Amino acid sequence: MSHSSEREYTCPYCGRKFAITTWDSVNAAADPDLRDRCVDGDIFRFSCPHCKRDFMVQYPLVYSDPVHKFVIWVSTAAPGIDLHEAAKPLIAQGYTLRRCETIKEFTEKIQILEDGVSDVMAELAKFDSFIDFIRNKKGTREDITGIEYQRTENGVMKITVRADDKSVSMLIPVSMLEEEMESRKEDFKTDDADFPLVNSDWITQIYRESEGSA
Repeated sequence: MSHSSEREYTCPYCGRKFAITTWDSVNAAADPDLRDRCVDGDIFRFSCPHCKRDFMVQYPLVYSDPVHKFVIWVSTAAPGIDLHEAAKPLIAQGYTLRRCETIKEFTEKIQILEDGVSDVMAELAKFDSFIDFIRNKKGTREDITGIEYQRTENGVMKITVRADDKSVSMLIPVSMLEEEMESRKEDFKTDDADFPLVNSDWITQIYRESEGSA
């Protein structure tokens, strides 16, 4: 079941204190309303009762989805021994375990894993889209403001590259991504017991190390 905590917080705008409710854990199957709040990031949004200003507060959260079999640990720090112990039976049941350092990564990760897609494949698709955008002179590296996973259907993954005031959609066949993953199987290997970070920094580092050793 989901579990919440009450804590005192100081408004970053007016400096006055008030109580907020944060969630230590969310079970998506048991609490679909909380699942929706996680998907849109609203679970991290608060409003000061004094000055009425809204702001985001990122706090540690364990998000579990027993239907799609994944657990996400939202934290800028690596999981402690408690989560490592909890990982063992989950891995045995076929769960995917991940850590996300930002709210944006977290909301996107939920969508990817709910779609039943490998997040390694999604990050590869985003990286390939970045390379394609630069090589085909659709814009410069500095123009890019974001690269986002959209959906996967009919064997095709859609990625959107956002650059200033325009967006470019990339449609990548899943079969092509599977071949690329197979060719770099060792590079893309992860250990779920460590609640690994699988994000843009992770895959960029893999290719930097590969180029450095080439």
